[in-house]
Amino acid sequence: MKRKKGGGRQMDLSRNTTENIAYMIDAIKNKLRVASGAAIKAEFFDESQYEDLKDIYELVDSKDRFSVSEIDAIVSELGKLRKA
Repeated sequence: MKRKKGGGRQMDLSRNTTENIAYMIDAIKNKLRVASGAAIKAEFFDESQYEDLKDIYELVDSKDRFSVSEIDAIVSELGKLRKA
């Protein structure tokens, strides 16, 4: 799946790369308007969690609005995926 990045550049999210992880984490934070964005950084995740991150990204990307409980659940899932 390809998504446009700022500036019209294409991101090939089918590839497990550090750049794609950073792109998805930034997109998730921006869409959810997470106040504690510093607590969710791309460097907290690695390639072994790529498919789980991509699933969360696709869920967030597919919706326009989120309830507070949905945001809490998504942030909680991201917290579980963080590197130990």
